[in-house]
Amino acid sequence: MIRVLVADDEPLIRAGIRMILTSADDIDVVAEARDGREAVETARSTAVDVALLDIQMPELDGLTALAEIGRVAPRVRVLILTTFGERENVLRALGHGGAGFLLKDSAPQELIHAVRAAAAGDAYLSPAATRHVVDTLASPAATARGEEARRRLSALTERELRVLALLGEGLSNADAGARLHMSEATVKTYVSRILTKLDCDNRVQAALLARDAGLEPAGG
Repeated sequence: MIRVLVADDEPLIRAGIRMILTSADDIDVVAEARDGREAVETARSTAVDVALLDIQMPELDGLTALAEIGRVAPRVRVLILTTFGERENVLRALGHGGAGFLLKDSAPQELIHAVRAAAAGDAYLSPAATRHVVDTLASPAATARGEEARRRLSALTERELRVLALLGEGLSNADAGARLHMSEATVKTYVSRILTKLDCDNRVQAALLARDAGLEPAGG
């Protein structure tokens, strides 16, 4: 079972999220939090696989709580859930090591998929959040980021670059393995090496580097 913490200051929102997630036979909502501080303490003291955090909460906002959870409970994968899709929030969430970002108007099945992806070590960005990231990558500041990203990617082997390109497309380990004719375990090993070489905390950060560098997937 995937053990989930839901943090939102609105009881009705928490109840709705719980109802959606527990409709899946492999997900169990084991804890709830009413504010960011409580979310951090619960993530630290409770056996949780995935924490689903609202951005706007009292005590600590969701992005600050995300950073704190990364410090005190690094085993917990954090998804940010919000009604706001501002580009800065998406990038801050990813920069703090978040496993994904989706909006509260996402379809129930999308929420379940995001939790499963996070628990599996994959990243999830809702289509709306992805558009914000792509818009940012197309901005004038992208030129400097692209140069820095290409410099960092120069440390990778050709095979690692091919795996990274597929991460940039949002593929899971299993899907990347099928595309490259590798086992899922082999892809996982490559991803671990890539994160180490690029000094990235998670695959979302690595995927953004791939996008910054203009890395395109090649054939298998």
